[in-house]
Amino acid sequence: MKQKDEKNQSQSDRALKIIPVTLLVFALCGLSFYLGGIFCSEKSLLEGKIVQELSKAVSSPEYSAENALQIKPVTFSECSIDYQDYTPCTDPRRWKKYGYRRLTFLERHCPPLYERKECLVPPPVGYKPPIRWPKSRKECWYRNVPYDWINKQKSNQNWLKKKGEKFLFPGGGTMFPKGVGAYVNLMQDLIPEMRDGTVRTAIDTGCGVASWGGDLLDRGILTLSLAPRDNHEAQVQFALERGIPAILGVISTQRLPFPSSSFDMAHCSRCLIPWTEFGGIYLLEVHRILRPGGFWVLSGPPINYEHRYQGWNTTIEEQRAALEKLQDLLTSMCFTVYATQDDIAVWQKSSDIGCYEKLTGPDVYPATCDDSIEQDAAWYTPLRPCVTSPRQKLKRSSVGSLPKWPQRLNIAPERISDVPGGSGNALKRDDSNWKVRAQHYKKILPAIGTDKIRNVMDMNTVYGGLAAALIDDPLWVMNVVSSYSANTLPVVFDRGLVGTYHDWCEAFSTYPRTYDLLHLDGLFAAESHRCHMKYVLLEMDRILRPEGHALIRESSYFMDAIETIAKGMRWNCHKEDTENSGENEKILVCQKTLWYASSTNSTR
Repeated sequence: MKQKDEKNQSQSDRALKIIPVTLLVFALCGLSFYLGGIFCSEKSLLEGKIVQELSKAVSSPEYSAENALQIKPVTFSECSIDYQDYTPCTDPRRWKKYGYRRLTFLERHCPPLYERKECLVPPPVGYKPPIRWPKSRKECWYRNVPYDWINKQKSNQNWLKKKGEKFLFPGGGTMFPKGVGAYVNLMQDLIPEMRDGTVRTAIDTGCGVASWGGDLLDRGILTLSLAPRDNHEAQVQFALERGIPAILGVISTQRLPFPSSSFDMAHCSRCLIPWTEFGGIYLLEVHRILRPGGFWVLSGPPINYEHRYQGWNTTIEEQRAALEKLQDLLTSMCFTVYATQDDIAVWQKSSDIGCYEKLTGPDVYPATCDDSIEQDAAWYTPLRPCVTSPRQKLKRSSVGSLPKWPQRLNIAPERISDVPGGSGNALKRDDSNWKVRAQHYKKILPAIGTDKIRNVMDMNTVYGGLAAALIDDPLWVMNVVSSYSANTLPVVFDRGLVGTYHDWCEAFSTYPRTYDLLHLDGLFAAESHRCHMKYVLLEMDRILRPEGHALIRESSYFMDAIETIAKGMRWNCHKEDTENSGENEKILVCQKTLWYASSTNSTR
């Protein structure tokens, strides 16, 4: 009996010892969970707090106009005339430093700080103010884009023709000898969604001189033409000189600077991209940026090979095999054949999540991507040999589910909820704010809304508010979202606008003299801790057309310094109040002067 009592007492003692230990474990777990929650919350809010603190600092008394940033007067020499088409991050002078495999040398390779140019890029000899839109769609001044190679090589295909002092654009192309209008008419017969506002945004890979994108503008489809800087010399420069949206880029080893599910349509007219090579990785990138339910259009090899193969210096057997390989690859990526006729074939990207669930097996290629890299990550982000699966929570973001154009411009898209603080009400407030601002801009810069301004860049947009406010004017807007800010670019595309990611510490992917108006709103307040103001302004001068304008909306603290640098760049500027006449923020209205290179005052 005694042993039994001792045994029971011993067990009770052990139980009493275990209880505090158990409570301690639970307490520690709870504390860990609490601290972890705080950490995650703080981490998610960190960027927002930094921005808030910067905004407070800029608006604080010691950061005001009375204590404005001051710099010494500066002047910039002229770059050598052979820098007239200088593209710093895609400079042919530096290509030999990079590999030729998969055309790596054509990607962005920006010069280090010590190699950056601090000179003004001159226009070509004989440069004239560009022909105004819409006349510019059909012609441009030869001296503004003085490149004969493309004229000589493509003259038989009616890309362009030189006549006197002008280049003329007949609307021809390699795969549309009857003209781009007939080509697009056939395409619309195959894709009725192009007629009713369902298809609004498109990307043209290997765009030539952008005749396809130019034709679609009248049909309510906004096309971003994409081409590298290559032996065609200046495809993108021709496009922008014509007033058609375009950007330098190549599908090589890095993702294109767009979020996932951006475009309603992607197009390739004999763009010479080897779609089935390297495991189909180039087509996987098109799949990533194409919206579920979106269309991929291909004309050229191997489409209609039975009637075309002899002109392609190949055999019918080779082209048949190439088409079968392409069809198998597209099927493995959840594309289905939508329509084919003559030289045009159309595939549609599936929005059925069931198809993508079948791509999760260990022996499946290409398999669906894991979550180690965000689908929208696209600034110096390597291409991945996997399929980006549509997000299951998005029910109204596929082609056919989005509101039709132009209704979609003013309806808050689903993906706005991914933005910190984003909501339908936030979008309405932003749009309302920009309508007021746009009216004010037209008072202080009456050229807005006239044929003097066609190519516009909003250098640090949020939701594309300025573009939306100017939607009825004869212009288009490249909406730029900083690669370091909140990811709002999906919202811009969902609204039926176009844009790109960019880091303004580097040069933009375009040729010199390609924009009529540059607009920035608080860019220096947000980025001056990372990007040198002088280099940002010199880059603005490079891409701004002579006699073009800049609207610089900024804290009063920066205004004097910006104006000093602008004067050194030969800009004429004056300050204006904002629409609210506040003292902490001003608008600098600038115009770039037209000047020509002098042989005695130039530098490399």
